Amino acid sequence: MKETRLLLSFLITTSTLTFLSSCSDDKEVKETYNLEEKDDAFGKANDVFTAEEWYPGGELGTTTKRSYSAPAPAVDQLADGQERFKHGEDFFEHLYTLNTEPRKGLGPAWVRSSCIHCHPGYGHGKRQEQYRANEIGNGYLLVIYHNQDGPIGTDGKPAYTKNSYISEVTGMPQTQAMAPFTPPIDENQIKIEWKKVTEMPSGLSMTFADGESYELIYPEVTIPQTAFNTNPKPENYEVRLESTIGIYGTGLLDAITDEDMEAQWRNESPYVELNPAMWDKANNKFAASAYYSAAYNDLGKHRGDHGPVKRFTYAMTRGSLQDGAGANAIWNITNVTRSDRHFLYTTPAWAKAQSEDPNVIKYIKENGASEQSLLHPYYADGSDAQIAARVNELLGVNSIAKKETFDKHLFKDGKEEMSDLDYYDFMIWHRGLAVPAARNLDDPQVQQGKKLFAQIGCTRCHRPSWKTGSDDYWVDASIKAYCKEKGLDPQKSLPRFANQTIWPYTDMVQHRLFMKNDIRTGWCRTTPLWGRGLSLRLTGAEDRLHDCRARNEVEAIMWHGYSKDSDAYSTVEAFYKLSKAERDALVKFLRAI
Repeated sequence: MKETRLLLSFLITTSTLTFLSSCSDDKEVKETYNLEEKDDAFGKANDVFTAEEWYPGGELGTTTKRSYSAPAPAVDQLADGQERFKHGEDFFEHLYTLNTEPRKGLGPAWVRSSCIHCHPGYGHGKRQEQYRANEIGNGYLLVIYHNQDGPIGTDGKPAYTKNSYISEVTGMPQTQAMAPFTPPIDENQIKIEWKKVTEMPSGLSMTFADGESYELIYPEVTIPQTAFNTNPKPENYEVRLESTIGIYGTGLLDAITDEDMEAQWRNESPYVELNPAMWDKANNKFAASAYYSAAYNDLGKHRGDHGPVKRFTYAMTRGSLQDGAGANAIWNITNVTRSDRHFLYTTPAWAKAQSEDPNVIKYIKENGASEQSLLHPYYADGSDAQIAARVNELLGVNSIAKKETFDKHLFKDGKEEMSDLDYYDFMIWHRGLAVPAARNLDDPQVQQGKKLFAQIGCTRCHRPSWKTGSDDYWVDASIKAYCKEKGLDPQKSLPRFANQTIWPYTDMVQHRLFMKNDIRTGWCRTTPLWGRGLSLRLTGAEDRLHDCRARNEVEAIMWHGYSKDSDAYSTVEAFYKLSKAERDALVKFLRAI
């Protein structure tokens, strides 16, 4: 990180070296053999599967290696594409530290010190018994939101609304911070308790007719008010967990056209209730709030009079991969500056609390006088009052509107921690991750499973295939700047997946399952199923659903039938009535695609 920002010295201690080693030990098993060379049936059509279904990411988006980390063939369309991909991969796989170029960052508070923490083996996060940010595989983000409307203000409006994120901490709450600051949330006070379901409100038994039983568990998460190092502290809140999902193939989902997504929502609207925040039922089209925009990053208009349709994250809050969960996370998970992010991922409530902490003031007073000190930007004139004022001012720089204050004190050298070139390579890697090829599609049991998957209604939400459009992706400010400097065409600077038939098994629609301790708001995008059958082999776990409550496919399916109100209840009821052999066939199909 720049000499003018404070970082934790422990990141270069012996314990960190041990931690770095654990990162490499926990990486996925990268199988190098080619499926085409190992399986004579690979790529051949049969009575149930077409030849194309072996390639779920299409010709440009599928790898024939059993891997979540392989580059898609589309990467080779770019000059030096493989080299750029490997450089971008480096930002995902390694820690941000105190002195190591080019991964400087972490400050003044952060969620994780690397991407691989949340995406073990590039896949879904693992179920956790306790919340520890430095635990490799902890893909959990803490979702802290109000459980009721706030008090009515003088303007006649509530101070906050039910289901809205609390404002005292960031939307991705941070549990790590640089000395002498205390983290926004003390993770030692976070409690995760896993509870068992004793009966299904839908009436389904927890034992199938053939005698095989299943078990459902769910997390109950509590964070006491004392854990918040903020002023004020939040009130009237609840906590949920949301785990990361696999990041491979996201460039292909970005290439699905807005028009095709709208058509899918329109096709489903007569049969299920759709999220009114996304769907204008009266006019049978996307609501204005379904289109993504972000003033700080030069999004502008993507096509026509609106930005791209939201499609990423469980809540469908992001509308372009170039400002989607991963592109945004490389900034706010690590709190690392970019050319379009000269401000911090922090909150005024945290800044105020730190400015009022006498231990913080004392430490800066004793260690920040020298201009060479990492604490010097907070030192001001050395008086307690001015140090407090400067801490409150600088830690509160959390928007582009306050960029001038950030640049004046914390950005004097003008060098971003992540350069436009680094970010460009990161996005080549992110957009260029391939989907692993399907497996065992010549197996009669897998073929039976595919038939059952359609017969009982799974495909109503897990739509098997899509055709991508011309992939005229939106280009963000950082990539525009880099392409302008190098004389490149921004629209040809990233891997493109035009006109590909892909098999993600998602309808890209939000549905409700009405589970116990459900996801915030209850609305959740249908998660793509492609490649998930390799999870145990490549990540060491196969936990499923938004909070890893399902430990296998059967548990995931049965959670869909917890309530009769679930959009998938009739399908789960049909699954429940299948024989043991049929259930096994359906699961084997899920593990093959």
